Amino acid sequence: MKYLVTIISLFILLSGTAVFADEGTLAKIQRQYESIESFQADFTQELSVAASREIDERHGQLFFQQPGLIRWETVSPEKELLVVGPELVWNYFEEEETAYQYAVEDVLGSAMVLRILSGQARLDEDFITEEDLSEDAEYTVIRLRPRNPEPNLVEATIWVDPDTFLLRRIKAVDFYGNTNQVELEKLVLNSELDPDLFEFTPPDGVAVR
Repeated sequence: MKYLVTIISLFILLSGTAVFADEGTLAKIQRQYESIESFQADFTQELSVAASREIDERHGQLFFQQPGLIRWETVSPEKELLVVGPELVWNYFEEEETAYQYAVEDVLGSAMVLRILSGQARLDEDFITEEDLSEDAEYTVIRLRPRNPEPNLVEATIWVDPDTFLLRRIKAVDFYGNTNQVELEKLVLNSELDPDLFEFTPPDGVAVR
């Protein structure tokens, strides 16, 4: 769960209603995401454990609908479903026949995320930001360091399409040096998404915890 929540928090951060003082790259990213009602994309997620140097690669689909509704569906190597609804978060593991239920505020309960969701946050106040000109020339690369680091997020990097100002890759680093990177492909904006995507009813026989 913690690996997904960190990335989801960053998506919500960039889709909130925060306002920037200048008209730099961050402001253009913010304006772009404020204008988006929904998006869907294929994702590749790479989890790296610093201590063991193990790398776990996952593939699936991501659906986002304002305000902050998310369906994160991993299809390989194992099926896992995370649904963020208006009040509840469900994390379902099909092979284990187990579903975990959480309140949204418990999962996305950091002070930073709540400020963003309420429209009271400013990215330039919550993070120290720096554009990395030495990185991939195909994208605009911005490093984000939280002014008040949390164990699950001490640093993040975002790769942004310089023409559309849309995120194409996000990388989060936790206190132990573990990394969680998500790359988006086949991004489709403002398609009409089925509301049922953001609801979940445990199948018969599934244990709910």
